[in-house]
Amino acid sequence: MKPQTYPLQFDPILKERIWGGEKLKTILNKPIVSKITGESWELSTVEGDVSVVSNGSLKGKSLMDLIEEMPKEILGTKVYERFGKQFPLLFKYLDAREDLSIQVHPNDKLAKERHNSFGKTEMWYVTQADPEARIIVGFKENSSKEEYLKHLNDKTLVSILDDVKAKPGDVFFLETGTVHAIGAGLVVAEIQQTSDITYRLYDFDRKDAEGNTRELHVDLALDAINYNKVETQKKYETKTNVSNTVVDCPYFTTNFIPLEDKVAVSKTGETFTVYMCIEGSFEIEYDGFKQSYSKGDTVLVPAEINAFILTGKASILEIYIS
Repeated sequence: MKPQTYPLQFDPILKERIWGGEKLKTILNKPIVSKITGESWELSTVEGDVSVVSNGSLKGKSLMDLIEEMPKEILGTKVYERFGKQFPLLFKYLDAREDLSIQVHPNDKLAKERHNSFGKTEMWYVTQADPEARIIVGFKENSSKEEYLKHLNDKTLVSILDDVKAKPGDVFFLETGTVHAIGAGLVVAEIQQTSDITYRLYDFDRKDAEGNTRELHVDLALDAINYNKVETQKKYETKTNVSNTVVDCPYFTTNFIPLEDKVAVSKTGETFTVYMCIEGSFEIEYDGFKQSYSKGDTVLVPAEINAFILTGKASILEIYIS
C-alpha cells in the first residue's frame, strides 16, 4: 500500500563556497554554521546531494525513494512521461558575499555527450541586494571566439561583458551558453535544470584558504558559449492573489504570487508544483491538511494533490513544468 502524500519539505543541503557569507542564516533562516556558506540546495536529486524529507509521516525518506515508489503521484503524469523517474529541476538559494566566478553552462546536447547530464538552463530571482550590487550577463555587443580568448588571456574579460545593477524582485533568465556571474552583495533564489555542470572561465585570480586557485574550464567552454548579445532580464506583472507569469520555457514555468489573502489552486495531476516563500508567511490548506511556511521555506506539492488553498500575506514563487 502506497503512503499518503502531502506537501513536502526537505532538509536544506548547505554548501561552503569561497565567495559565500552568512546571509542565508540572517535573511533566510537557514541553519548554517560557517561564515562562508554560499548555497542552500532546497530540492535536489543530484547524485550525492539528494534531498531528504523533513516533515510529516514521510520524514527521513529521500526524494529519490519517494519518486521510485510513487512516480506519477509525486512527479505528475506529464512529467513522468517526459522524464521517467528523474526529478528534472534543482532549487537553491545563493549568498554572494563576493563575486562568483565568471562561468557558462552547456546545453542539453553537449551536457549529454560529455557528462551524461541535462544542460543547465536557469533563472535567478533577486531576494536581497546591497547598494550597487550587479549581475554579469552575456556580452555587451556581439562577440566572437577570437575576441573572447584575447580578453580572457589579457585578463580584461569583464570589459566586454554586460553588467546590470540588480535590486530585489529582479529576475534574470539564463539560457545555456550565456556567460554570467552573480555579483557580490546579492542573495538569489535559483531555479534550474537538474545539473551540476559548470564551466568556469575566470575566477578573478583569487585563492582559497590553502592558497590554491580553482580549476578553470576554458577549452570545454569554447563551443558552449553563446557569443551574441542576449536579453536576460524579465519584466512581469505583480497583480495580487494571481499567478503572474515570470518565466515560461520548455524546462519550467515560474510565476510570482503576491499573496494578500487567499488563492485557490486547481491542478490536473500532470505536474508537481514547488513554492518558494520569498517574503512573509502563508499556509497550504486542503482536505484537513494545514501547514504554515515562512520566508526561506521551500515546499513540494505532489502532483496528485490537485486542489488546495494558499492563505496569508507573502511573496511566493510558484514553479512547475508545463
